[in-house]
Amino acid sequence: MRTIDLNADLGETVDGVATADDEALFAVISSANVACGGHAGDAHSMAEATRRAARFGVAIGAHPSYPDKAGFGRRPLAMAADELHAAVSTQLVALADVGADIRYVKPHGALYHAVTTDAAHAAALARAVADLSRRLGRGLPILAMPGEISAAAHEHGLEVVAEAFLDRGYTPSGELVPRGEPGAVIEDPDAAAARAVRLARQGTVVAVDGSSVAVAAASFCLHGDSPGSVAAARAVRAALDAASVSVRAPW
Repeated sequence: MRTIDLNADLGETVDGVATADDEALFAVISSANVACGGHAGDAHSMAEATRRAARFGVAIGAHPSYPDKAGFGRRPLAMAADELHAAVSTQLVALADVGADIRYVKPHGALYHAVTTDAAHAAALARAVADLSRRLGRGLPILAMPGEISAAAHEHGLEVVAEAFLDRGYTPSGELVPRGEPGAVIEDPDAAAARAVRLARQGTVVAVDGSSVAVAAASFCLHGDSPGSVAAARAVRAALDAASVSVRAPW
């Protein structure tokens, strides 16, 4: 039986208001990327996510970002490497300090994309993860798409785990369609479910031009703040179960 991780971005409260139905999503996923104050989230939401994770048996990942709540972490920021390292470290420590059993780290939004191409920002992120790994006494994997972060993580003896996106469009070259462009977000739960099964069985996705693109991944992501995220998550989980794909966290 094939095993796959199903992750979602959760704990993304903005001014105390949740952007997703965390309770419903925790019930069907295996890993939760918990916002830790950079783009969203606060001490209360982090603690609540930690409690939910324990109740549902879901693994916790830290979800740091550029320090940009106004832009929800989706705007690139030209930060010096030391400044970014400090910002990410602050977020990781904040999540650890509420008692979260952090098992991995996944960067959010613009930072996620930056560490695939920007060596300095990839190194800053990897150094922050290495710092937390030493504090916890175990190496924390980084959940990301391949790129500069792979070499940066290797420098610190850290593993990079590849993921695929169930609710985002892919270009023919295997990159994500930028938000705001046609086909960037997949809102149909059935389409997300079909993609999950295809990825699990064939390791491919259908790009926006209709071509087939190879995507190797150990974890599938759904965005909690996307329209219809709960319906999509339930459809995905049901489809994977029907296809005899076991949903389980690898951390």
